[in-house]
Amino acid sequence: MWRNYLTVGLRSLLKSRTYAAINILGLATGMAACLIILLFVRNELTFDSWIPEVDRTFQFQTYYTDPHSGQQNNLQMAPYVAQAALKKDFPQIAGTVHLLSAGPVALRNGEASEVEDMKYVDGPVFDILDLPLARGDPRTALAKPGDLVLTQSEARRRFGDQDPMGQTLTLISRGMSIDYRITGIIRDIPKASHLKLTMLARYDPATYWAQIPDFLRQYGWQSGWIYARLKPGADVAAINAQLPQWEKRNIPDQFFGGRRLNQGDDMDFALVNVRDIHLGRAQNGSMTPGNDRGSIVTFAIVALLILGMACVNFVNLATARASQRAREVALRKVLGANRRQLVLQFIGESILVSAVAMLVALALTELLLPLVSRFLDAELALHYFGSGGLILPILGLVLFVGIAGGAYPAFYLSRFQPARVLKANKSAADAEGSGRLRRALVVAQFAVSIGLIICTAVVYAQTLYARNSDPGYRREGLIQISGISRRQLDPVLDTIVGEIGKVDGVTAVGRTTIGISTTNNTNSGILVPGRDDPINMGIYQIDTKFFDTMGIKLLAGRKFDINRPIDDATRPFPEDPAAERAFAARGANAVINELAVKRLGFASPQQAIGKQVRAGLVQDEFGGSVPVTIIGVVQDSRFRSIRDPMDPIFFFYDRENHNEMLIRYHGNPATVLARIDAVWKRLAPDVPFTARFGDDIVRELYHAEQARAQAFAAFALLAVIVGCLGLFGLSAFTAQRRTKEIGIRKVLGASTGRIVQLLVWQFSRPVLLANLIAWPIAWWVMRDWLNGFDARIALTPLPFLLAGGLALLIAVATIGAHSFRVARTNPIHALRYE
Repeated sequence: MWRNYLTVGLRSLLKSRTYAAINILGLATGMAACLIILLFVRNELTFDSWIPEVDRTFQFQTYYTDPHSGQQNNLQMAPYVAQAALKKDFPQIAGTVHLLSAGPVALRNGEASEVEDMKYVDGPVFDILDLPLARGDPRTALAKPGDLVLTQSEARRRFGDQDPMGQTLTLISRGMSIDYRITGIIRDIPKASHLKLTMLARYDPATYWAQIPDFLRQYGWQSGWIYARLKPGADVAAINAQLPQWEKRNIPDQFFGGRRLNQGDDMDFALVNVRDIHLGRAQNGSMTPGNDRGSIVTFAIVALLILGMACVNFVNLATARASQRAREVALRKVLGANRRQLVLQFIGESILVSAVAMLVALALTELLLPLVSRFLDAELALHYFGSGGLILPILGLVLFVGIAGGAYPAFYLSRFQPARVLKANKSAADAEGSGRLRRALVVAQFAVSIGLIICTAVVYAQTLYARNSDPGYRREGLIQISGISRRQLDPVLDTIVGEIGKVDGVTAVGRTTIGISTTNNTNSGILVPGRDDPINMGIYQIDTKFFDTMGIKLLAGRKFDINRPIDDATRPFPEDPAAERAFAARGANAVINELAVKRLGFASPQQAIGKQVRAGLVQDEFGGSVPVTIIGVVQDSRFRSIRDPMDPIFFFYDRENHNEMLIRYHGNPATVLARIDAVWKRLAPDVPFTARFGDDIVRELYHAEQARAQAFAAFALLAVIVGCLGLFGLSAFTAQRRTKEIGIRKVLGASTGRIVQLLVWQFSRPVLLANLIAWPIAWWVMRDWLNGFDARIALTPLPFLLAGGLALLIAVATIGAHSFRVARTNPIHALRYE
């Protein structure tokens, strides 16, 4: 019996090759998309699952809420001082370790090179984060300060074929040159991890932070990551529930302008399992870009929709071909076949088509997976057997698609009555309800396609807006050099700035502690006369050339003047108590941005000029607050992503303490950069030259949005292809069924154009109706997505009208050529047997 079913099924497919090709290609496209997205979703949901003892490994995170604006800043980082307090108050914690990001200069054989993604650790990291070692003993690899471990890739990059174990690498950081001995080699961290590191170095925090001791003792310093391992059986929920009381016990009060403040009032903490970091609440201060569960769910839904569209094609074409199989069904029933046997036969044929389509889909997946992996920067691999094998999901998908796509056609075809089909040469092709169902399914297909086209257009438009909108400074013609705060540059930095300013093509050079897409955040409370609570503001140091170099416009007042001593807020480093007290007594001048004007309560930039506020720029023992006079207001500038709220900023003039150098240039970018590089290597040969064009930084800043737009475009294209395949097949069978009607119309005088119009209009109506379904859903989804941006485009009717028009044009193009060919057929071929 089953052999007979298989034979009949193969004969049916070979007899209707166009039908079979459309179904197999459509199902294969949907299945391939489903498999690729299934691999991507599984990759996102299994981040860091490879870490041993992952159930007991947690990250301590900090969640800030601004009391004035309500803006949230959720950090994966935590203050160093919290580590000791956690171990003291929670015996459920077996151990903790603090990781500090660093970018020192490495010296080997007299050559200097930059170190990226290095982390300092203050304790036995392998007891907490059990990273796999290729060489070395985890118990001793980082047992004492001066020990260093490298990843396998970093070891090959620095030592080639040499054995790195036991060798020495000199690292220069914060002006200290320390020889580190290599005691281990870590296996490369998988891409499916929130961790990103090339080296781990054991250091002594007290020595490293001797010049800035506040880092080790204040809760306001958020830099580095705290990891904790719980004892077996410990309940993390119970620990998190006690953290609000833990804050009150451990975070001390401070006094600012005679008022009591507590840094814990605006922050909350939580222990988060490392598997939940990638898709978790805190995405700021991360080592690698995270994701959100909403995006994962969206991709999964889109994959299922595309697969559903392919199944719709199967249902539509099977019911449309009913006339070709009605007599077969009737004869089988006359010869004794019951309905159950017919249903099994038709579902079996559907599963056969699904199995063939799956083979094609697997071939497509294998071909496309390397491209998708590079595009997503992920390690996606298709394994069939073993741990993580997909053979069972693949077989399940074949059965699901076969049954889901074939169930309705099977029950629909098997219900035909032999007497009705065979008498008077009638057909059951126009059975009641089948036409309505096909139209409804076509509407659903094009609603999905139109919705995806709208989403693609909106995401692409927002990405273009983010990259091209006015950031408040002149983005083009900028070069940014990072790392100028290195101590070894102190003796020559002014000379470097002067020499770069003389380079042909350079028009201005400025220095700052905030640059394009820099990750540092420095904030302090500002007290306004008449208000009791301080307002949190960004505090950044610049030189007198910064505003001109960036092209930031002055709205009121004046800029800093190098000839006015009161403008100079430079203080010696390390901290000098006498200088701090003198600074607190004399005060400082500041230039603020427009948002700071609004937050301070001034009606206009002009009204803010000359007003005095107090800022928490020195420690309590030196006076606590400093009188600050506002001398100028500049336009708002967006230094970071448009996803992030813009900062209210106080700029202070500082001659020495900066992180970034900005260079304004004209002419050939590569030529100018080469000239600057030559100056740098001549004056600072032992410090790596890390310069980037401003346009490149901004382009990378919005890479995630661009990737999302491209992904939606790919999905929309797949949906349109699947929908057009079904529409083409459906129009072909409909035209075939109406051959005699077309012949009669032509005999009665209908023109080819009128007949084409008749056929095209039949399938254009469902596309127009699909807009009524797709538009409100797409509007709701895109409105919610756009609300995640601080600056966004307006959701106008244009993308909706364009998507609807494009879908209609594609539909007309799909069926128009076929309809024209049918309409031109000589009516004698249709009517010669009548």
